[in-house]
Amino acid sequence: MKPLFSRRRIISSLALGATVALLPLAQAQTAPVKSVAVTAIVDHPALDAVRKGVEDELKAQGWQAGKNLKYQYQSAQGNSATAGQIARKFIGDKADVIVAIATPSAQAAVVATSSVPVVFTAVTDPVAAKLVKDAKPSGTNVTGVSDRLPLAPQIDLMQKIVPGAKRIGMVYSPGEVNSTIIVKELKEALAQRGMSLHEAAAPRTVDIPSAAKSLIGKIDLMYTTTDNNVVSAYESMARLAADAKLPLVASDTGSVARGAIAALGMNYYDMGRQTGKIVVRILKGEKPGAIAFEVGRNTTLEINAKAAREQGVTLSPALLKEGKVVVP
Repeated sequence: MKPLFSRRRIISSLALGATVALLPLAQAQTAPVKSVAVTAIVDHPALDAVRKGVEDELKAQGWQAGKNLKYQYQSAQGNSATAGQIARKFIGDKADVIVAIATPSAQAAVVATSSVPVVFTAVTDPVAAKLVKDAKPSGTNVTGVSDRLPLAPQIDLMQKIVPGAKRIGMVYSPGEVNSTIIVKELKEALAQRGMSLHEAAAPRTVDIPSAAKSLIGKIDLMYTTTDNNVVSAYESMARLAADAKLPLVASDTGSVARGAIAALGMNYYDMGRQTGKIVVRILKGEKPGAIAFEVGRNTTLEINAKAAREQGVTLSPALLKEGKVVVP
């Protein structure tokens, strides 16, 4: 009888072990699928890099589309009314988190819901955009990551590229809060150095070439910010700058390969990873209102030597050594 008892004991132990081993798998299969809905006001390299960073961070932390994550993305194609429609659709889809890339999309999402968590990103001034009241945890359904850059290093870069520059030109979208704020602050910062800002409004993307042309002959250098309309039509700005031998400097590193001489800007992919970390915290149960918004951490100086030659600029060896030449 002893051998029979031993066999029964072995079989029981194996069965128990198999049951215990299957428990994590069963728990994983029954765990609720979370939904993350991402939207951007428009598609362009900087905002695309943010989205890629968010997606990669979600994957890195074990959230995989089609398994434990329902993921969707929609672009508003530069239309604020469409941004509002997308936000309302996401709410109807019962998204657990809405990731809103750029100010107009973030504003649309925040107007549309006071309950679904909204994580904004690539927003220059979330306070002025009325997404949050201040830099403290909002106590609401909103948090995120800002791409605000200090202006002093931007002006330093302009002067390194064109040492005698006094008149700075800027095309901007009057309907984009980020841009109107930068116009005001840059004008004040330039005045402190004996420089002036000459701005031209471009309400629509199609208005950008004519707005830029209106500044030719009046400025020493053209500066572009992260204005989404301007960035989405950057090639037209670059062609105009080359034809007019007008130095073009950006604050978005994605614009360097597209024709800017240089840019000291945020690494938007890294910002996406930073944003993704906040999204994961919310998926795990943290309240967005308990998370203060963050500012992007990594900036890089990128240089397009070819664009400099085309725009009639000779870059100093010191500047070439300081930055990363992405187009020789």
